[in-house]
Amino acid sequence: MDRMKVTYEAMLGLAAEMVLDDAVHRFNKERIQQEIDQALAAGDKDTFRRLAEQWKSLSRN
Repeated sequence: MDRMKVTYEAMLGLAAEMVLDDAVHRFNKERIQQEIDQALAAGDKDTFRRLAEQWKSLSRN
């Protein structure tokens, strides 16, 4: 029974980590999207390009 409990707790830990990773990923994408919008509004090409690269790397994951 103890072995099943350890396995169950490990699975819960992995599930919690996956949920947290997804939340952080979504938060970062939303933040970058807002910054991209601001860079476009300001006409800041350099910032836009840098953020677009970050967006692409997040979208691949």
